[in-house]
Amino acid sequence: DVAFIALHGTEGEDGTVQALLELLDIPYTGPGVAACKRCMDKSLAKYILREHELPTPDWVTYSEAAIRDFGAASTFVAAVERVGLPLVAKPASQGSSLGVKVVTELEQIPNALITALSYDNRALLETWISGRELAVSVLGGEALPVVEAIPTDSNAYDFEARYEIGGASFECPAELGEAESAEIERVALGAYQALGCSGFARVDIMLGDSGPQVLEINAIPGLTETSLLPQAAEAAGLDFDAMVQKILDLALNG
Repeated sequence: DVAFIALHGTEGEDGTVQALLELLDIPYTGPGVAACKRCMDKSLAKYILREHELPTPDWVTYSEAAIRDFGAASTFVAAVERVGLPLVAKPASQGSSLGVKVVTELEQIPNALITALSYDNRALLETWISGRELAVSVLGGEALPVVEAIPTDSNAYDFEARYEIGGASFECPAELGEAESAEIERVALGAYQALGCSGFARVDIMLGDSGPQVLEINAIPGLTETSLLPQAAEAAGLDFDAMVQKILDLALNG
């Protein structure tokens, strides 16, 4: 038997369920406990990416306690000087763009952090990268064709766009030059390996003027009708059933 992990959010993606399955000696799909924890913590993941000289937007991390008890709000000006405007405020450990706000003025930071901190006790202020939103799914250590998400009604691929049919259009494989595609694949596989992923994962990348920048690594990518991993697998010649079988085989046989 093997447990097929298709859970999202706290407990599902942060290694909690995976640790219980290891305790029961039940094999499971996707990355292990440590990799899940690294991927779920955006700040930690970005530090690891930096250590491996992989590109990721600059950021500052704030905890709820630091703002409440230690006057961290007084550092917002310095944070803006570091990451620039516009910037993105986001929870440190949520996916699907939950709690994410784009900030264009210094005065908007407190409210943006309040929103982000309603989802987690830590939040990031991150440099805004303007460009193309790309996703590189990795299956069995191999990069699948790149998917580009093209929002239909907004400037960002948000929660609604991710889970509602018609919320965004997708191009797979994305239209990229040969050198550009090779660099994106190099960065994505580097991120996958640096975070210690196995089985499968998805690397979200923003392609801007300075090249690809890793936004985050999803240890348990979505498997819905609008999700990106199934689209990438199909472009690689794997229908949904074959993709699921491949994931199960990787869990059982490595």
